[in-house]
Amino acid sequence: MQIRYLLALSLLPQIVLADDSPTASASQCLIEPPVPRIVSQTQGMSAAELNKIRITSDNTNAEMGKQAIFRGDVLFSQGDRHIAADEAILDQATEQFDANGNLVFQDSNFTVTAESLQAQMRSNRATLKGAQYWLHGQQVHGDAEKLQITINNNLILTNTNFTTCPPDNVSWLLEAEKIKINSEEEWGEIWNAKLRVGGVPVFYIPYMTVPVSDKRKSGFLYPSFSTSTTNGVEFSAPYYWNIAPEYDLTFTPNYMSNRGLFTKTEFGYLAGEAQKGRVNFEYLGNDQLISGSPNRYLYNWQHQGSIDKNWRVLANFTDVSDNNYFNDLKSDVNRATDNQLSRIGEISYFESNWDISTRVQDIKVLGEDEKPYQVMPQVNFNYRAADFWNNLDFGFNSELTNFSHQDNDVNTATRLHMAPSVTLPIHGPSGSLTSQVKLMQTNYWQQNNNPNEELDDTVSRTIPQVRINGQINFERFTELFDENYRQTLEPQFQYLYVGYEDQRSIGIYDTAQLQDDYFGLFRDRRFSGLDRISDANQVTLGVTTRIFDSHNQEATKFSLGQIFYLQDSKVGYEDNIFESNQSTSVLAAELDTRLTNDWYMGAAIQYDTNTSENKKTEVTLDFRPEANKLLQFSYRYVPDLLNSNTNDTVNISQAGVRGAWPISDDLYFVGNWYYDLNESRSIETYTGIQYESCCYAVRFSYHYRIKTNYDDNIGSSAIDSREQFESGFYLNLVIKGLGGSGPLGVTDMLNDGLFNYRKPLYLRN
Repeated sequence: MQIRYLLALSLLPQIVLADDSPTASASQCLIEPPVPRIVSQTQGMSAAELNKIRITSDNTNAEMGKQAIFRGDVLFSQGDRHIAADEAILDQATEQFDANGNLVFQDSNFTVTAESLQAQMRSNRATLKGAQYWLHGQQVHGDAEKLQITINNNLILTNTNFTTCPPDNVSWLLEAEKIKINSEEEWGEIWNAKLRVGGVPVFYIPYMTVPVSDKRKSGFLYPSFSTSTTNGVEFSAPYYWNIAPEYDLTFTPNYMSNRGLFTKTEFGYLAGEAQKGRVNFEYLGNDQLISGSPNRYLYNWQHQGSIDKNWRVLANFTDVSDNNYFNDLKSDVNRATDNQLSRIGEISYFESNWDISTRVQDIKVLGEDEKPYQVMPQVNFNYRAADFWNNLDFGFNSELTNFSHQDNDVNTATRLHMAPSVTLPIHGPSGSLTSQVKLMQTNYWQQNNNPNEELDDTVSRTIPQVRINGQINFERFTELFDENYRQTLEPQFQYLYVGYEDQRSIGIYDTAQLQDDYFGLFRDRRFSGLDRISDANQVTLGVTTRIFDSHNQEATKFSLGQIFYLQDSKVGYEDNIFESNQSTSVLAAELDTRLTNDWYMGAAIQYDTNTSENKKTEVTLDFRPEANKLLQFSYRYVPDLLNSNTNDTVNISQAGVRGAWPISDDLYFVGNWYYDLNESRSIETYTGIQYESCCYAVRFSYHYRIKTNYDDNIGSSAIDSREQFESGFYLNLVIKGLGGSGPLGVTDMLNDGLFNYRKPLYLRN
């Protein structure tokens, strides 16, 4: 059971409401000053015109070279700056301007009402006393005993406060002895700040700096505090170091009373104008919850970008100390549901009709004893020539791959694959026909390191392929439920011939069986990778129908297809060779439809007509009457799924309910529940209630979910002694205008958990 409290503080005087905010919109929350804004027509003015001073009043008493006194509806204008007052005095000798009485100061950024104003025309300095200010286009407003504009156009506020709440309901208020905003560096300094919530002081900050733009500055970021029965009392205080314009570093010491000191370091950099990268290092020495635990760590490096218009680079490397690192510790790199660590380095060169790339790759699978092969390295070369002769397209794909392994008793290999192809594409408004002939030549040089598996030292495999794919488009107008629609009928067929060759003498290095969904029926292969190329003599028949409404939006799409084998396939995956007696593949169907204006459904099924067995089913039903109202029912069934921990097959049969609904204008509910029908147990429950007004938001939520633990034998703790399920209560508070995380939204609650929210309707609108 966990209880977490989070108070994120960030004095950014700019409020941006999330798109999915369930309450008032940004325009509804804007607080306008009590006086009308004066719109300046400064566009296109010259510098001389912008500096020109204009003063109008009901009565003027002026003496050349001395004082000019203006009374009654005084309006002073210079560019986009305006001063309105009952009375104003301009001392022409000292170039000092004084105004008082119903005083209003405005420019493009804010409006200020004050008791009096004193301005030095020559130096552009001004002082307003007894000021109230409003930032244009935002919620921020407040008071200041004195507001000064310096000679460098900096702003100094003395004995001031500000809030984003409406004036008649000030839920929170930040008071400060002094605020100084440097317009050149675009940073603000605050002295002796005090935060009041409901009129009660709850937080004191003697000194802090805040950005007023997107410029970066070194300093402590806002701390977080939490308590839980697992980690104990937890406190973190990140420090941000702006090393240089192209380098920065964030160091976060995170103390957990039950585990110890957990530190996170993130280093970001820019390499030129088109490359960027990030390095993360996380460390927990001697986890106190695991007896005899070694030091736990993570390091990650990500880099991507382009060297010039032709060259691209990519790198991603992650490693952790143990299999349960992401389950036990909140990492900034991966989630608890991630069990694969990808290590990739790649450099590519692109031209208009050809490209070449070199990559190295290693994948670490958490919780599995078997290690995948390493690609050290792989070189790919691809060439394309459209309409090179009599409307024919020519293509050439090739790769040279060296497969190595961390264990010395595993067979390794080098593979060279080349596949020239000639394609005749015919496209028209009524359909298309694409014919292709391909020759696949593969050579292996294998090294036998496993005495239990004898492979040929060298293998040469030549396999021809012929593929003909055609589609016809029919269209008609129809009427359904007294509505006019346009319906299409798109039958599709494919003939595929792939020659047979005995491949039992080839090891399996990067090959796995692919899914048989509807679009997979029209692939030219059954396996990923190149170690197994299945022979084929087959015809695929499929049909798709779409229904478009009167606004030409796709309301329904239904697809149905199946493969008919003209000859049994001999090449398998695990057994290397088998005789397939099936005359057809699974019957695959997919449906996406808008049932009504508010109800949507998505479904997919794979049915084996030979054995009358259901191979996979997914159904999702959504009720979405408005943007912020959602009720979703879902079900999925997957038989014979391999459990990587036990190497046994299991059947997945799970049902779920997810909802998001406003209780009132300010109160919002989000919840989901997923149930395992085979195990008769709940696997995830989430309930959240959120209140959001224009100036603050608070969320209280409960989370219960299954926890995936892997046997990694760290320390002396057995896996059975760890929690298989975890639950927690969470309290999040964001004070808008002081909320470093931004306002609380609905999307993050829908996606918070093992099962992310997915819309069932993926139509081409």
